[in-house]
Amino acid sequence: MHTARCLPVLRRRFHDLDAWVVLILAALFGPTVLGRAAELPIQGQVIVDADFESAVSDPAWQGELQYGPGFDSPRALYVESRDGAASGSTSVRVRLPAETLRGVTIRGSAMVRAEDVSAKPNSWNGIKFMLAIETPDRKLWPQAALDTGTFAWKRAVFSTKIPADASAVTLTLGLEQVTGGVWFDHVKLVVAKPPRTAKPAPAAGMAFKGHDLPRLRGAMIGPRIDEDGLRTLGHDWNANLIRWQLIRHGRPGQPSALADYDAWLEGELQRLDAALPWCERYGIYVAVDLHSPPGGKSTVSGYVGSDDRLFTDPAVQDKFVDVWRGIARRYKGARPIWGFDLANEPVEEFVEEGCLDWHGLAERTARAIREIDPQRTMIVEAPPWGSPESLADFTPIAVPNVVYSAHMYVPHQFTHQGVHQRDQPPLVYPGEIDGKFWDKAALRAALQPVADFQRAYNVHIYMGEFSAIRWAPGDSACRYLRDVIEIFEEQGWDWSYHAFREWSGWSVEHGPDRNDTRPTAEPTDRQLLLREWFGKNQKPAWAGEKTTP
Repeated sequence: MHTARCLPVLRRRFHDLDAWVVLILAALFGPTVLGRAAELPIQGQVIVDADFESAVSDPAWQGELQYGPGFDSPRALYVESRDGAASGSTSVRVRLPAETLRGVTIRGSAMVRAEDVSAKPNSWNGIKFMLAIETPDRKLWPQAALDTGTFAWKRAVFSTKIPADASAVTLTLGLEQVTGGVWFDHVKLVVAKPPRTAKPAPAAGMAFKGHDLPRLRGAMIGPRIDEDGLRTLGHDWNANLIRWQLIRHGRPGQPSALADYDAWLEGELQRLDAALPWCERYGIYVAVDLHSPPGGKSTVSGYVGSDDRLFTDPAVQDKFVDVWRGIARRYKGARPIWGFDLANEPVEEFVEEGCLDWHGLAERTARAIREIDPQRTMIVEAPPWGSPESLADFTPIAVPNVVYSAHMYVPHQFTHQGVHQRDQPPLVYPGEIDGKFWDKAALRAALQPVADFQRAYNVHIYMGEFSAIRWAPGDSACRYLRDVIEIFEEQGWDWSYHAFREWSGWSVEHGPDRNDTRPTAEPTDRQLLLREWFGKNQKPAWAGEKTTP
């Protein structure tokens, strides 16, 4: 039995709104209603500040408002979803002015308490402190990561940037596809970063690539790669690029202590040191990918993000910059190193006050590297997850000679089928996936934000990861890879396949039977496809030369 059922509860269905919402919405909507141009939000401006201590009648809320004991006061918002509810979902929502918030980075925080919240049927369900954002071509649901079960009052947080083309923004508090009770207090949305008033000008001259070859084509590799693997990839298959992961395996949600980070990193860099002479021998450039930044990993919506404390602890941000200073010193002048991929798939789950967001931290880090090595290529991915659409709301950092990167796993339901849910029904490409027909034209549309970013800012693009799981039905994986690569080639992008001799699920040396983890005797259609493209590669001028100390 939920405790709140035994407590005095105030109920006002659909017509109860705290005075703070009236005042804030009036402030935001007022200029528009009066026919004047809305003023741009400023940093620190409060959008929502709810303590739920008073209420007035207003139709802005949607949902059933109930109240129970607060965090440090008599009252908080209470949301309950009872056993047997039709959908197991209950929420309270209020619409925010999308026109005023476009381009704004929002920091959300709240105090939350839960009792008997049932297990999530999917990783994205559960307790919702969330913004539902709509644009003409996509929907986003940035939200706080919250556990289920019973827990005492704790702080819930998230950060997000409202897309420049947002058409609707709705604050949602409640429960989704779970039962139980949850209390919300001190709900606050603040402008963490105002919108840019002007975009940077395109870079002058030819777009910087960081190399003089027509194209870099290769693969991401496992950190335990040996000389035989690099000989196969670089000599036999003629790849001229690898993406080298500096990756720390471990359970997500357990932050790594800064004190032991250096020892781990040194061991990984020694592996890279040993591989560089082989890369020179076989004509392979290296993109050094800091897959595991200091501060550990977090789990966002069921997936492992690259950053836990990276955006909440200034000491971790300082460490991140220092780590890259050390890498820059170590590899200054190293010929096989093409560039430094500053962080794999950055995820700004929450940017704490006093910390830089990814754009600011990437710029600070790139400047620190430039002081040590003025020539080294910097590779920057955009949050969240380095996806193609992430570049739609990103702008170049104010540092020259940067290559911008994205990862292509769209549609995710196809490329990752059976990875996280083994019993998922098989999906075919080309074909209908989640109500949409996916073919080469649809893939091109999904990659359009990358092409638009390239043209708008005159920058070079590197597709650092892309793949399709090897057990996709029939020859679907090969057809998908062929279409994706052809689009990359049309745009002149460098690329690296995910992955070579890392995990058998992505391996082009393994066949379509997921239960057979042995490489095939004959090349797969996916391997032949990659080797066909690698066969077009040219090698660096230093390929095969004797390594110098």
